[in-house]
Amino acid sequence: MTFHVIKHIRVSFSEDKHLFVALKNIFGYYPGNIFLYKLALRHKSQAIELNNGNRMSNERLEYLGDAILSAIVADHLFKMFPFKDEGFLTEMRSRIVSRVQLNKLSQKLGIDSLITVSSETNNVYRSMKGDAFEALIGAIYLDKGYNFTRKVIVDKIIKQHFDLTEIENNNTNYKSRIIEWSQREKRTVEFLTVNEAGQGYNKQYEVDVLVDKVSMGKGHDYSIKGAEQDAAMKALLQIESGKQ
Repeated sequence: MTFHVIKHIRVSFSEDKHLFVALKNIFGYYPGNIFLYKLALRHKSQAIELNNGNRMSNERLEYLGDAILSAIVADHLFKMFPFKDEGFLTEMRSRIVSRVQLNKLSQKLGIDSLITVSSETNNVYRSMKGDAFEALIGAIYLDKGYNFTRKVIVDKIIKQHFDLTEIENNNTNYKSRIIEWSQREKRTVEFLTVNEAGQGYNKQYEVDVLVDKVSMGKGHDYSIKGAEQDAAMKALLQIESGKQ
């Protein structure tokens, strides 16, 4: 009996059959250590309480996956664009691994429907989907190693779900764009966090972007980075309409 047949039989009778099949459809293989993947999909709002008082969720795997994903994307871009400088490569990488992109990717792949999360958190914690994707990358790395993880990310993620030419030509990093504009025009730009409202998962931030000390747009989000992007987008609309 071949290994693949044995694996299929084991999956068929596993209590985690649904998760095995879902991950096979997403990444192209059956996981080895399913516990890692289940942990990667466990949001901190549903953390497991241990006897020593510690709580287990996907946060540590997210930290690891973030580093692995960034390294693999950087390596792939380095080889895809042999004549581009480090500024271009850094910007391209940031667009691919941005929270907005990873949230969209997680939803497109169906990862969002696999996350174990408190019902009160589901529509509030906006980075949850992208965080789970990064945590799964951490799980793949621990389960299968770096080379296997690299192949999965390049073949199953980048090549199938990212158009590098489109990403190159479509700069949605509004904060980066307004900073570049300010440098060209010799203007000053500041991002100030002016308000925080709510607590825990419901906490929202308000950021004001100042151009030459004048408020040009206020942004709101559940993260400071998101609020900065929102404020920068509004400021750019003002600038492009000729109001600055």
